This record gives sequence, structure tokens and C-alpha cells, in this order.
Amino acid sequence: MTIRTKICGITSIEDALNACNAGADALGLVFYAKSPRNVSSVQAAEICNAIPPFVTTVGLFLDATKDFVNEALEIVPLDLLQFHGSESPEYCASFNHPYIKAVGMKEFIEDGDVEASFKKYADQYPDAQGFLVDSHGAGKAGGTGEAFNWNKIPQGIDKPIILAGGLNPENISEAIQTADSIYGVDLSSGVESAPGIKDKQKIEALMKNIRMSEVRRVQC
Repeated sequence: MTIRTKICGITSIEDALNACNAGADALGLVFYAKSPRNVSSVQAAEICNAIPPFVTTVGLFLDATKDFVNEALEIVPLDLLQFHGSESPEYCASFNHPYIKAVGMKEFIEDGDVEASFKKYADQYPDAQGFLVDSHGAGKAGGTGEAFNWNKIPQGIDKPIILAGGLNPENISEAIQTADSIYGVDLSSGVESAPGIKDKQKIEALMKNIRMSEVRRVQC
């Protein structure tokens, strides 16, 4: 019944420690130059080396070259890779590193048969440890702060589903209740005071509401 929580777009050691102290399970580091949350490998390594044990470090890449990813892996102790673009299954599996695949739900919802179309997509990535579902279109960056219809969360997928897109401390309980089969949630802009700057109070409020939602899940 535990909801795993990832705070993405971490850009400083202070923000990383605040998220960890609030109870976040994972931290996301963005390696995408066009993002306001982009970090260099040196910055990312400093953050990873400062956080306590039992917190998963996740590197987010979007259609990066293999050399770029490998260079980051040489410097940054990442536990998990997150591919957010149009990366092929072969590409994702080529780094000998656990990975999750981000999936834009827009086309699946417009297709009308979310279950069948999503399963067909997911079956192409047998090595993925899970799928992160966001509101953007296929191959886009995400991070729009927009939510999609949580009733459209794909069911019957034999891999963990992580919900992202438009989440914040105020709507997280509703999201968890509506999308009650999800494994975890992923937030970035919803817990920020400015792009790339995390808000300690928002993170704490988020984690409090998630814990309350977990209790309600058990009671139900």
C-alpha cells in the first residue's frame, strides 16, 4: 500500500536533503540542456554524494546520444535511468543499467483504447523496470505541469506504473484515490517556488498528504 515518491528536477544539495528528510524515496536529476532544471554531471555527482543511503538516484535523459549518457554514468553514481523521449528498447537496454520509460499519455487517450494500445507499447520494453505516465505527447519532454485524466491510468500492466504530470500537494490525495493501482508518483514543478527551486514546505505538505492517503488505502 506504500506510494513511492520521486522528487524530480533537483538542482542543489539543499533541495536534495530537504526532499530526503521529508521522506522522498527517489530524487531525479535532469540531464537535458533545454530544461530549467538541467544539471551538469559535476553538479549531479555532488548532489548524489551528499544524500543519505536508501534514496534512489535517477538520471533523466531525453533522446541523448549514447556517449552523453555513458559520460554521465562515469561521473554520477546513478541508480536508475529514466528515458523521456523516443528512445528505442534497444537503446534503453544498452547501458546495462536499470531503467524506466516515460510515456506521454496524450496519444493513448486520443486513440480511445488505452489498455490495448498501452500494453502493445509496454511489451516493446521488456527490460523496463516500470513506466512513468505523464500528460505530454509521445517523445516530448513533459514537465508541463498539466495533468491528464487519472481514470485513464492503464490497467493490467505487469510493471509498476508511476504517475506524473500536474501533481501538487493539494491534488495528490485525489490523484492517488482515483488512480488507485499506481506504484508511485513523480513531482517536479508542483513542489517548487520557482523553476528548479524546490519548496521545503510544499515537499513536506506533499509527503504528509501521501502518508494520509496510504492510511486510507489500507482502511479501504
